[in-house]
Amino acid sequence: MVDTWWQTETGGIMISALAGVSPLKPSFAGLPLPGIQPVLVDAVGDEIKENGVEGYLAIKFPWPGMIRTTYGDHERCRVNYFSTYKNLYFTGDGARRDMEGMYRIIGRVDDVINVSGHRFGTAEIENAINEDINVVESAVVGFPHDIKGQGIYAFVILEHDDHESEEAIKASILKTVTGQIGPIAKPDKIQIVPGLPKTRSGKIMRRILRKVAEGDVSNLGDTTTLLDPTVVDVIVKGAGL
Repeated sequence: MVDTWWQTETGGIMISALAGVSPLKPSFAGLPLPGIQPVLVDAVGDEIKENGVEGYLAIKFPWPGMIRTTYGDHERCRVNYFSTYKNLYFTGDGARRDMEGMYRIIGRVDDVINVSGHRFGTAEIENAINEDINVVESAVVGFPHDIKGQGIYAFVILEHDDHESEEAIKASILKTVTGQIGPIAKPDKIQIVPGLPKTRSGKIMRRILRKVAEGDVSNLGDTTTLLDPTVVDVIVKGAGL
């Protein structure tokens, strides 16, 4: 069993271990496949060449399966994939490269939280929170922080209603995250919620949670299409907004 990284737009697998041939490392997609030239770049598009770093994942040389256009809207294709960084295909993902050159995908750039220069994928923090014995599910978003740039706001669903005090629960969650990732990834705010705003297909509507985390719920958009629209009002009220 191997992990793979690819996109519909890439036309095939780009980064993956070759079972029995290349090294395997838990949580890492691995090395690029033959002919694929991934790079990590910083916010202004400069390539980060050394290993043991993280940045934005791009591809610097064409490959056979790459997207060439979007039907009926070529400009959209150019803008979305080829205009962010000059002469690069931008994947929209953040990634880490270890000392052996193996890649770990952090997540979509819009789902990456930058805490004091450390990038964390929301899924990475959520997985750590979900390891806590009290937690059923969680959703994490970033919010503006005066000191750290971005803070971490966690919305958490608990296993049982008849739990101990919320402060004890939150302390347990913080301890779990510290043990799983490290103290830098500890949420700044934890809100206990009865549910999360999800579409009927189960996708968490993070834009709503970001608004709550930022303290601006003046325009949450259309929530009537959610699986349970009433949960939004409960979350907003619970946040004191």
